[in-house]
Amino acid sequence: MVKIGIIGGSGLDNPELISNYEEKEVETKYGKPSSKIILGKISGVDICVLARHGKNHKIPPSQINYRANIAALKILGCTHILATSAVGSLKEKIKPGDFVFPNQFIDFTKSRKLSFYDEIGEIKHTEMVNPFSKELRRILVNAVGEFGFRKHDWATILVIEGPRFSTRSESFMFRNFADIIGMTAVPECSLAKEAGIPYQTIAIVTDYDCWKKDEKSVTWEMIKQRMKENADKVKQLILKVVPKIANRDSEFIKSKIRTIPDFPKQGIMFRDITTLLGDKESFDKVINIFYNRYKDKGIEVVAGIEARGFIIGGVLANKLGVGFIPIRKPGKLPYETESEEYSLEYGTDKVEIHKDAIQKGQKVLLVDDLIATGGTACASANLIERLSGQIYEIAFIIDLPDLGGREKLKKWKVFSLVEFKGE
Repeated sequence: MVKIGIIGGSGLDNPELISNYEEKEVETKYGKPSSKIILGKISGVDICVLARHGKNHKIPPSQINYRANIAALKILGCTHILATSAVGSLKEKIKPGDFVFPNQFIDFTKSRKLSFYDEIGEIKHTEMVNPFSKELRRILVNAVGEFGFRKHDWATILVIEGPRFSTRSESFMFRNFADIIGMTAVPECSLAKEAGIPYQTIAIVTDYDCWKKDEKSVTWEMIKQRMKENADKVKQLILKVVPKIANRDSEFIKSKIRTIPDFPKQGIMFRDITTLLGDKESFDKVINIFYNRYKDKGIEVVAGIEARGFIIGGVLANKLGVGFIPIRKPGKLPYETESEEYSLEYGTDKVEIHKDAIQKGQKVLLVDDLIATGGTACASANLIERLSGQIYEIAFIIDLPDLGGREKLKKWKVFSLVEFKGE
């Protein structure tokens, strides 16, 4: 499930823009984040809005608790982060009012906590070749193009300590290295990378720093005024991209599922996942979405339903570092079994599980490829509970909502990656 963290906010903390609005205090091992975090939905997508400098912009760049900010969004389950930021331009062609989407940074900060792994004994060297998210940048660039706003698809941002601005000599030096200059992208971006959360800065140019002698040198008043002038544009962009980000994975996954009409009988539209499984990128994406959803949930074992549930469940169990349990049709398991009968359109069928497969109280994730009428999944869930297992959730790649399977499974939490409605 996609949940988007928005750092900066740009007026998105307005309750009129967000449904299911609430504020939440979050405590992390690094302390408290800069502000309470606003939870809600935009176009049905879960979001978390964090005010980087505090609600009244009182925290200077060098005093922001960046680690607590990123850790708080991680704790809340954010899968992506968008960060709005005011920047100065170091190039003539990048003008005040332009949107810039950096793809690289240069770190000129001096006194910040730059890593989650800076204690003796817990060092971790995180690769930082491409610190910003290429996919998020692509979505943002395409969306801002639809509005016709001036934009720059990529740039190197040079990050200084602040809160003071550059000297003119520094500004001229920085022009040799970078395209824009700011005070907050580091370590925000690099910490998000360490936390495994795709991150992209939405930079709004407010000034030419102080290198351009025919322009006024940057002041705080100038930044505030130009950010105010561009706030509506930023808001429009974020409101547009939030559903695009949420839908991008599901649309990609759906595109990899082959539909075969009239199989196994006339009138049936069969959703064939062999094409998805045969494509490394799409199979990786499916497993990674499931992994990111369940990795911190204390899952102790994954159960998969014959037969495609074995493929998904087996790979996912391995990635989660837990065991796998097969749930099979009758006569396939060699040891003592428990069985559960369920109704089909014509007649009945059974599923079976080994009697010793689950320990009492074990937290189980049940997995299959598709939910249609829900009979097999319901019988499998009943078997798990009969063996005193605790079902955390039932996960599917595909949901066919018109067939009513979720209603049969309403006793348990159910999650699916894609839906095929009305077909």
